[in-house]
Formats: sequence, structure tokens, C-alpha cells
Amino acid sequence: QVQLVESGGGLVQAGGSLRLSCAASGSTNSINIMGWHRQAPGKQRELVAGISSGGNTNYADFVKGRFTISRDNAKNTVYLQMNSLKPEDTAVYYCKMRSWSKYDYWGQGTQVTVSS
Repeated sequence: QVQLVESGGGLVQAGGSLRLSCAASGSTNSINIMGWHRQAPGKQRELVAGISSGGNTNYADFVKGRFTISRDNAKNTVYLQMNSLKPEDTAVYYCKMRSWSKYDYWGQGTQVTVSS
């Protein structure tokens, strides 16, 4: 089992920045891919960014050039640096980690609110 604890959400003005963190504990040697999803009110949860154990990254088109995902394998932590935030980025952000056996672990979610 893997437990995920997220931090770093909050309220920020448009154009501002936030950095989300997600730390894993438990069977962390089973983790392959780390990533972030988000869910806005009334909308489906969607992928924001992902990073493989080898450091390969992928981003949703709506965050390219603004958000950066990174990971610290020694700390079993994934980060999401969010710059140039827009009101439409307002959502609950969820950390997800996928094991080598393709089992998904989810964090509890952290609220990000961007005011105009």
C-alpha cells in the first residue's frame, strides 16, 4: 500500500504562482509514474501532468508553458510548479501515483483557487 499526502494549495490572484507537493509513504518502491489531475466543479477529473520514473514528462495542452512537474525519488515526492495561474485553473488538484503493476493511488486533493 501507498499513502499520499498533498500540500501547497490555496488562494492566489490571477498571474500568481503556487507549488503543490505530494509525498508518498509505504510501499514506495512499487511506484512508477507520478502525476497530477484536477477536477473543477461540475466537470470531470482531468490529467494535468505526469512524470515517469525515468523523468519523462507529459502535460495537458492547457498548462503547457505554465506548469512544471518534477519528482524527487529520494523523498518519494512529486511537485507541480504552477505559474501564470488563471481563474480557469481553479479546481481540486489530486496527486496520483501508479505502481509498476498499474495500480493507482490517489491523494485526498488540495484546493487551488485563482481569483480574477
